[in-house]
Amino acid sequence: MSTQVTTAFVEQYRNNVDLLVQQRGSLLRDAVNTDGAVVGKTKFTEQIGSAEARVRTSRHSDSPLLDTPHARRAYSLSDYEWGDLIDKQDKVRMLIDPTSTYAQAAAFAMGRAMDDVIIAAATGDAKTGVDGTTTTPLPSSQKIAVGYDDRSGSTESGLTLGKLRRAREIFASNSVPEDEEKIMVISPSALHSLLIQKEVTSGDFNNVRALVQGEVDYFMGFRFIVSNRLSIDASSHRTCFAFARSGLELGIGQDVMARIEERPDKSFSTYVYYCMSIGATRLEEEKVVEITVDEAAGSQDPADAQTI
Repeated sequence: MSTQVTTAFVEQYRNNVDLLVQQRGSLLRDAVNTDGAVVGKTKFTEQIGSAEARVRTSRHSDSPLLDTPHARRAYSLSDYEWGDLIDKQDKVRMLIDPTSTYAQAAAFAMGRAMDDVIIAAATGDAKTGVDGTTTTPLPSSQKIAVGYDDRSGSTESGLTLGKLRRAREIFASNSVPEDEEKIMVISPSALHSLLIQKEVTSGDFNNVRALVQGEVDYFMGFRFIVSNRLSIDASSHRTCFAFARSGLELGIGQDVMARIEERPDKSFSTYVYYCMSIGATRLEEEKVVEITVDEAAGSQDPADAQTI
């Protein structure tokens, strides 16, 4: 008995993949601001800066007229696709199973694309200006170098407590609200390197160990997200970053959309297609901190470096 690819069938598959994208596909989608109704290929975001209040010096003085600064951010949407041919009816039936490899493959592929777009926007150049043609890089004041440590004589270059403290200091210096959620995006190796530091005390070690084992995801005021999508150079220097939620925006022109249909040109095999249109930008440089870590520094076994 054949399995007909009905509208309900397609809707069930799409719902399954949508759920998987949200739960397991993209790690960063729910961590940033999202505009789910972008129209056109380019999104402009208007920004209003801060201005200081003035003291009134007389009873009937002129009303104040402040020149409040305005700025713009722009980003373009790109289209992403995923597709595969399924030639057996038993495999077609698997599409409506949310645990099937086909549903998960689509979800992970679209989720990884979302994460790549957000990561690139976080530490890359932002498009600013009236027409969005001015390039604005992340300034050096928002970057923590690979060899940074706030302890004299320290030579540790992985993800250190000193780098976490410095990231918090940068956010505080930029007047980022203390109660705004701050996220730290790091690699598995960078997280592991926290465990091998001589500075980590017994209490800290237990907290970090719980973080590594997935028992908690908050530490030192950051919510940690572990990703394998962060860039790494030939010297094993990985670019991690921290950000306040309002510092990054994901724009969605077309949310994930699925189609399933038979292809007469492919011996009537069933073709599964998935697409979306997304873009992202860094909204404020002051709300993003780039942290470079040496992944080679995280190869030591924690037992060799830590005594509890």
